[in-house]
Amino acid sequence: MLTRTTRCLLSPRTLATSCIALLLHGCSSVTPQPLGVNNATCWNKLNGWQQDSFSEALPALFSQCPRLSKKLPEWKNICNAAKSLTLASDVEVRRFIEENFIPHTIIGTAGKNEGLITGYYEPTLNGSLKPDDQYSYPLYQTPKDMLTVKLDSRFKELKGKRVRGRVTGNTVIPYYSRAEIDKPESPLKGQELLWVDDPDAAFFLHIQGSGRIQLTDGSMVGVGYANQNGHPYVAIGKKLIETGALTREEVSLDTIRQWLDTNPSKAQALKNQNPSYVFFTMRHDLEFGPRGSLNVPLTPERSVAVDRKIIPLGTPLWVTTTLPGTNKPYQRLVFAQDTGGAINGPVRADVFFGRGKRAEKLAGEMKQKGSIYALLPKPANSQNQMNCQ
Repeated sequence: MLTRTTRCLLSPRTLATSCIALLLHGCSSVTPQPLGVNNATCWNKLNGWQQDSFSEALPALFSQCPRLSKKLPEWKNICNAAKSLTLASDVEVRRFIEENFIPHTIIGTAGKNEGLITGYYEPTLNGSLKPDDQYSYPLYQTPKDMLTVKLDSRFKELKGKRVRGRVTGNTVIPYYSRAEIDKPESPLKGQELLWVDDPDAAFFLHIQGSGRIQLTDGSMVGVGYANQNGHPYVAIGKKLIETGALTREEVSLDTIRQWLDTNPSKAQALKNQNPSYVFFTMRHDLEFGPRGSLNVPLTPERSVAVDRKIIPLGTPLWVTTTLPGTNKPYQRLVFAQDTGGAINGPVRADVFFGRGKRAEKLAGEMKQKGSIYALLPKPANSQNQMNCQ
């Protein structure tokens, strides 16, 4: 939260030309808008608001209603009213949103409603329930010796932080990093869930958080996020930029994969620079999308991952950005139903694109500037008194 500041933002270079005016009028007290969900705004301020196919967002709304209506009274009323929307048109759904929610601007750095919109998807890997020469790269379940340390009641700065550890002697130390887990003699040996045939695909599965595994007998199983080792997420694309291997404009899922393929002797060292490690669980409800942090199935292009410290899970959002490689607007109603290690900050969203080639392409290339508005439930018996003419 930004605090009230009184500063003269002058450099020596501009002081000579600006000093007289500032001395005559003095430095004014500036109160920047606080980061995060901010003031209410008008529906007509949301670019593209009239053009969305709102009825396509209903599955995401319906999926979270049973969970939210049990916890929040305002959502119980909204979800009861939403039962009438099963066969509603886009106009009817839009009207329902306008009657039950109030849009709020989300402010990011420099006091702007602008941030980064990325994407993720549900990949399909080849795997086996038994290891062999082909299937030799394990996906691990949550380790039995990993502790979840809850200290936020004592140390407020740890609230929302992943604190994972293990006991050695009488001391709790950080849990194993990626480099330690992926050693030939892994400390997690014996706790494998299954094995896949591609170490890079396994690495990217950790980033996506869930996926489907085509087994050797032709059957398909799903794996979903179960836990994480407590280490911070580090983007290896950023590391490739820092070393000059790729430019910021070149970085995408495909270009990182190509670099790993053409530099096999350096691939593991690069991946080890991301110490974060994800553990999985089996899931068999493959007809639905993977479950996000809200524990509801994700809806393609209507579910997004956010920073839950700023945006409560379940919050409807209006995202306005563009599709990669084009100037085509991408503006739609989505729901905050997931989180991610790389999703930090106020104006930050990761769009779940689903599965398939289109989803993979969009997720791999999406790194667009965009704006986000939080649609908060309208207080009972209140009217939006803003002049929105």
